[in-house]
Amino acid sequence: MNMKSMKGLLGKIRLDRKRKIFLSIGLLLFISVTGYFIYEATKNTVNLQLNGEEKVVKTHAGQVKDVLEENGVQYESYDYISPSLEEQVIDGMTVVWKSAKKVILEIDGIQEEIWTTEDTVKDFLEEENIAVNEHDILNVSFDEEIKNNMHIQLDVGFQIVLDDGGEETEYWTTSTTVGDFLKQQEIELNELDRIEPSLETQINKGSSIVITRVEKVTDVVEESIDYAVVTKKDDSLLSGSEKVIQQGKEGKLQKEYEVIYENGEEVSRELINEEVLEEAVDKIVAVGTKVITTTASRGESTGSEFVVSATAYTASCNGCSGVTATGIDLRANPDVKVIAVDPSIIPLGTKVYVEGYGYAIAADTGGNINGYEIDVFFSSKSDAYRWGIRTVKVKILE
Repeated sequence: MNMKSMKGLLGKIRLDRKRKIFLSIGLLLFISVTGYFIYEATKNTVNLQLNGEEKVVKTHAGQVKDVLEENGVQYESYDYISPSLEEQVIDGMTVVWKSAKKVILEIDGIQEEIWTTEDTVKDFLEEENIAVNEHDILNVSFDEEIKNNMHIQLDVGFQIVLDDGGEETEYWTTSTTVGDFLKQQEIELNELDRIEPSLETQINKGSSIVITRVEKVTDVVEESIDYAVVTKKDDSLLSGSEKVIQQGKEGKLQKEYEVIYENGEEVSRELINEEVLEEAVDKIVAVGTKVITTTASRGESTGSEFVVSATAYTASCNGCSGVTATGIDLRANPDVKVIAVDPSIIPLGTKVYVEGYGYAIAADTGGNINGYEIDVFFSSKSDAYRWGIRTVKVKILE
């Protein structure tokens, strides 16, 4: 075989090899492309909703958890996932994942950590079956959005009774102590007020608080000072008669008291000072010692007692001179005790005791006084009218 033939043969062999290589490559490409289209065509279409964001993916994942993992979702057991993680993936499926947020819930001072996927405070409380009444206090609004590590505080209201100064009132409160309650209700205590129980005492449903309102005041009062009655003997006045020489006058005394009131009622009174504003003036009375001796033809012996009809008269009666038969000036001696008598029964100058009238002297007579009759003297007409006509006993003293 000549060289030319050899070269031709070699060239043909090389061409065949190239053809085979190109053919192999083309076959591989065909198989790959075909396989790719077959692979893609067999994927399932899944709608993902991840924390509110939506996207559509194609996957060969067998279960829901595989789909989430393929898409970088790091879920926790308290997250919301629908359908369940073990659910088999099918074409057109919708997978929802919502990550939970941690809420610190505090009710009356007791805290608890709760994971939730609810959107608002209202939804969260409903999920936990927590009712909020009108007297409760919630630190956030119902429509506030739930955030991670959010602190929700609920103070549950309860009813107590307050006795403030004797007046009872029922209150709803969320306070923990007596002091907190007073501050919440803007109730002030004065310096002397008392409160039971103490401000530091814990309160709860049914507790009672009693405030005793204490007030200290100064009370200034004026009182009268009685005057004394001083008697002086006067031999110019008939025995048994009296004459006021100086009228008495009451004095004035100022007293200062410290008074304690509790709930408006006085509980103590202490005298802290007194001062005489005006001295009392003594009443001076002259007492007659003059004795008139008259001898009667007949009369009753000393110590005898009998019954008479007694009327009354004054020094200002019609036709009266104001001077008795024995010379006593009744107008000048309005306080004298004198009776008018029938001298044949009771001699003039006789000292007697008249029932209902007192000690007196028989010192006057009268045209209408006959036998067992007497007329008693009064300085005022009103006293004489009040006496009227009486039947009384008369006792002869001397």
